[in-house]
Amino acid sequence: MAWNKPLKEVATSRPLFLTIYATVIVGILVSSFYVFSAVFSSSNSVASPWLPNSVASGDDRTQTSPPSFTQAANTSNQVVARISPGSASQHTKKTLEPIWKVLPPGSKMPPLETFKLTKELVQQRVKDNVIVVTFGNFAFMDFILSWVKSLSDKGVDNLLIGAMDTKLLEALYWKGIPVFDMGSHMSTIDVGWGSPTFHKMGREKVMLIDSILPFGFELLMCDTDMVWLKNPLPYLARFPEADVLTSSDQVSPTVVDDRLDDWRQTGAAYNIGIFHWRPTPSSIKLAKEWKEMLVADDKVWDQNGFNDLVRRQLGPPVDEDSGLVFAYDGELKLGLLPASIFCSGHTYFVQAMYQQLRLEPYAVHTTFQYAGTDGKRHRLREAMVFYDPPEYYDTPGGFLAFKPNIPKNMMLDGEHNIESHFALVNYQIKQIRTALAIASLLGRTLVMPPLWCRLDRLWFGHPGVLEGSLTRQPFLCPLDHVFEVNVMLKEFPEEELGPAINIREYSFLDNPSMPKQVKDSWLDVHLCQEGSIGCEVSNSTNKAGILKFPKRGTEETFKTVFSHFKDVKVIQFSSMQDAFLGFTDKTKEERFRKRVKRYTGIWCCVVDHTPGHIYYDIYWDEKPGWKPKPPQTPEEDHPPL
Repeated sequence: MAWNKPLKEVATSRPLFLTIYATVIVGILVSSFYVFSAVFSSSNSVASPWLPNSVASGDDRTQTSPPSFTQAANTSNQVVARISPGSASQHTKKTLEPIWKVLPPGSKMPPLETFKLTKELVQQRVKDNVIVVTFGNFAFMDFILSWVKSLSDKGVDNLLIGAMDTKLLEALYWKGIPVFDMGSHMSTIDVGWGSPTFHKMGREKVMLIDSILPFGFELLMCDTDMVWLKNPLPYLARFPEADVLTSSDQVSPTVVDDRLDDWRQTGAAYNIGIFHWRPTPSSIKLAKEWKEMLVADDKVWDQNGFNDLVRRQLGPPVDEDSGLVFAYDGELKLGLLPASIFCSGHTYFVQAMYQQLRLEPYAVHTTFQYAGTDGKRHRLREAMVFYDPPEYYDTPGGFLAFKPNIPKNMMLDGEHNIESHFALVNYQIKQIRTALAIASLLGRTLVMPPLWCRLDRLWFGHPGVLEGSLTRQPFLCPLDHVFEVNVMLKEFPEEELGPAINIREYSFLDNPSMPKQVKDSWLDVHLCQEGSIGCEVSNSTNKAGILKFPKRGTEETFKTVFSHFKDVKVIQFSSMQDAFLGFTDKTKEERFRKRVKRYTGIWCCVVDHTPGHIYYDIYWDEKPGWKPKPPQTPEEDHPPL
């Protein structure tokens, strides 16, 4: 054989060379064995971009055309480091498999047991010994995608999603998002805030923390109804001595820079929607006791339980500079993330505290809002931090927008009180009512205008704004302060309430995700006084491309003129004041009125009056002498239907 001659030469050579030749030949044989083993095993395994190892598939589910999330695509080529527990330092630098890496067509879904939460699975996504985790069910799929993208866009890829149902697990897997099975077998629908199932979800969070901390990794645990605005990991690393760093519901600033909030001045609840845990004996002890508390009493709300335990002892400070405080058992080092930059729904959407203090926010959590999941989604869309698919920005029928043109005196003159607040809001409500009617008539989606308020909305009596907060008056208020967003998006029988009227957030047309073909297909409509120069019913635009349209248009006039512009994506009116006389068809008018009467909500609340809320009325102007006042009797306490 070809290698026989070298062996003979070796036999007559010195022992040193004999050893060298033997070592080389053995090395070649061993390398060949691993090469053939790798080739053989790869043909019998399921390709997975991030699971701990290749696994034999007992599942015949295939994905011939993996779904894609085009706005979040990440096609960079990176190599995953396969690290088994104990094989390397926990602080080993490694490159993680990229998020959003969709598997090739024909790939098979691994067995469910592959996704079981283990130290090995978590370690595949750990970087600098930190893992970022959220969880949810399929009803929150769009929130989870937004959450993931808010991190991956900032270069944070050491993340994991806990799936509470198999439908979510499979959907995330095919999108290339690291996911594990929580074994919850939960419903795939929205369970609703405060429901028993909602509280069960909260308990699952505590179980997760108790399970992951003993693995030895730092854990940044988040709710899905929040997004990241800036990479938080460098900030958290500034406090290496902290066992737990938690957000809070604090609405007044205790610091004016990016230091931790002052624990002595923070009287609000600690909010467990965003908090960071280090795997120390004291934090592991806290997680265990917290879990045992909830298991023993299913009536204890997870957040209340956390606050009760942590505040069992509060003080003294750990040192003079860090802002940390000894809490819980006297050994736990606790820090409070500043509410100005780890924002609640109030400090971000109402106060814009970070803007007033000239700070850069890290996160926003959609608390302090009034329309359930739909309200949370709408607020994030208003802030342009929610990631929708392309079809959201180019819907059939096109869009209708308008400028509210609010008089200066309504915004700024006089005292900020109930009367001036309702005068301002009612002026806007009337124009929105007209816009809803025109949108319904033309079959277009209404882009809601920015909504201005003089008074804040809360759940209790207050003087107009929260004392100590930085709420400016007037302020740009979220849509759910005035309108029942969840009702506006709800499906109703068309034969009873007429056709659905789709809406978009006020910032919609400014969103960077708006496609060029929509931006370039635009018609400006200026309302004019009939009889004035150039003001006549026509479908011709002037040299500037503007269509002049007479005020107090009839249903027939609108249909006649705007049928010529049905292919225009965006039609924007200069105002809605006196734009439309109403539907000619009385049945259509009645159904429309029944629908939109459900759209407005309440303002809350007058001090020292029960009940203290006041109902908004979308047809307030049709009731002579209408005044904003709370219900005087139980019989009056109902929406103005």
